[in-house]
Amino acid sequence: MKPRTDLLTGRPADEEGRPRERADAARNRAKVLAAAAGLFAARDPRGVTMDDIAKAAGVGRGTLYRRYPDTVSIARALLDEHERALQERLLRGEPPLGPGAPPGERLAAFYGAMVDLLEGHIALVLGAEQGAARFAAGAYGFWRAHVRALLAEAGVPDPEALVDILLAPLGPDVYAEQRARGLAPERIAAALARLARGVVAPG
Repeated sequence: MKPRTDLLTGRPADEEGRPRERADAARNRAKVLAAAAGLFAARDPRGVTMDDIAKAAGVGRGTLYRRYPDTVSIARALLDEHERALQERLLRGEPPLGPGAPPGERLAAFYGAMVDLLEGHIALVLGAEQGAARFAAGAYGFWRAHVRALLAEAGVPDPEALVDILLAPLGPDVYAEQRARGLAPERIAAALARLARGVVAPG
């Protein structure tokens, strides 16, 4: 059977029609992501530069920039799989995180899941969500739509004005500061659950 090719580039494509990644490009991508993950974990991700990553990965700057325009895009690539897993649980998982529970309980469960995500991957989130980059990220749009829908379902007044306020405590810099002050993840999650139930009161 004749191999599939991409219509635009003429290059070999995978079963879904996407251009296949060349073996050398795949190796370089893996080296870049592994090097970046190590650097983000070893020190403040906000201080990691593209030159740092290129040197640690053993690739040229041109190779790095052809795939990733900046360190934020690299951190986002590393974080993406973890965020997608949580999104799947929100859409199709068991309640109270997934559908079927009251809005206040779902919001409290969402906060708990986000604390788990931040605790497990704070270095990546700090690297991916610097400043305004947090609001431009696709994941933020997903979290925002989810929380807004819960507020609307509960009949909370003006959910559009409230939704970003409720997401603000999940900013990675806020969470990192709380942890630096010695607050355990369980205390942070419990406080956020109280906030959720207070805003989305039954009835």
